[in-house]
Amino acid sequence: MNLKPLGDRVILKQDEAEVTTASGLFLASDAKEKPQTGTIIAVGEGKMDKDGKLIPMPVKVGDKVIYGKFGGTEIALDGENVLILRADDIYAVVE
Repeated sequence: MNLKPLGDRVILKQDEAEVTTASGLFLASDAKEKPQTGTIIAVGEGKMDKDGKLIPMPVKVGDKVIYGKFGGTEIALDGENVLILRADDIYAVVE
């Protein structure tokens, strides 16, 4: 299934949670905290300013980003979970 985000929304694939600690201990599945990083897989066209001009998106497909902990909506897409969120919920692009 193909999804095209509308307006200033993006779709991203979340990075996987760590399964071990730095010291090598394995974490139970319910003890793992989801990371706040992911890779953009689709980008909307942007949003309009008050004068009706399109403000382009600050990210592009393939960018690795850091986003807010409670931002977005998680959905299942072709058997994997993805996150739909607004561009304002993205804090940084990892370079």
